[in-house]
Amino acid sequence: MPPDIALDAAPARAWSYRLVQLGLVWLLLFVVTFEEWAQMAHQWWNIDTYSHILLLPAIIAWLVWIKRDELSALVPEGWWPALGWFVAGFLLWLGGRALEINLFAQAGAVMTFQAAAIALLGLRVSLILTLPIAYSCFLVPFGDEIIPQLQAITAHLATWLTEASGVAMVADGIYIDTPAGLFIVAEACSGVKFLIAMVTLGMLVAFTCFESWSRRAWLMLACVIVPIIANGIRAWATIFIAQYVGAEAAGSFDHIVYGWFFFGIVIALVIGVAWRWFERDPEDAGWSLAEIEAMSTVAALERNTISASLIVAIMLAVAIAFAAAARLG
Repeated sequence: MPPDIALDAAPARAWSYRLVQLGLVWLLLFVVTFEEWAQMAHQWWNIDTYSHILLLPAIIAWLVWIKRDELSALVPEGWWPALGWFVAGFLLWLGGRALEINLFAQAGAVMTFQAAAIALLGLRVSLILTLPIAYSCFLVPFGDEIIPQLQAITAHLATWLTEASGVAMVADGIYIDTPAGLFIVAEACSGVKFLIAMVTLGMLVAFTCFESWSRRAWLMLACVIVPIIANGIRAWATIFIAQYVGAEAAGSFDHIVYGWFFFGIVIALVIGVAWRWFERDPEDAGWSLAEIEAMSTVAALERNTISASLIVAIMLAVAIAFAAAARLG
């Protein structure tokens, strides 16, 4: 084999070997944290609030795919500082299980997967893959904690708009009594599922289409405020229409609009306005190899490399130890 062909094949062999190692470690982590992944899968599949997460694996895979040229120029190296994140993930996982807080346990499970990838692929590769690694945090279902607050905000907006539109009413918290009937801003009407989905989408757009942190911040602010206000308007519209067509007919109309059109309109509004200020093609997202090489701290931090086989052995020992601790607990 000519020397140049042998050199070209070396990175490919290194990647193949390292990805096999990573796959085996992930398999063990999946077995150890199976309960959390099963819970998350149940929430993704069966709870409307989190159904958008079913799209995330494909999005994460795409974010990795668009960096393939830069990744092919690198050889993965074991980076031991990531083991600290690995242990932290297991501590959060174990604490979540002990306290019966699923959010903590599930976040810890995802953290261990992230840390395993960083530790086995190395600092430069991980910096190239910063966006997909960070975006995997959205695999963890969250948002139930803010439902009461969103109910209160929606009820307040609906009450104010109902009063302003001249409809007689008596409001008491999430209860709005009108001539057409009593309306309750229930958990399903809080708008949490669209808010979470909008934040998830907004984060993707912010870091693929913008370079300016100020523009990213404005977009994320819009992704929070616009769905909340729009949900209040939707609740008011249901109450207002009910005064003329009846509560049952208005409720049926609300479910159709809310389920099929409402979120699409909100997305089109926010992303359509933001599109005018997009700064780059989405496929240019993340740091380039040239930008990483220009970072003064990378070379110093890269000195903390050790054998990938040793990292695998350490991660296996840590995973087994925490699995045993969870069983004893």
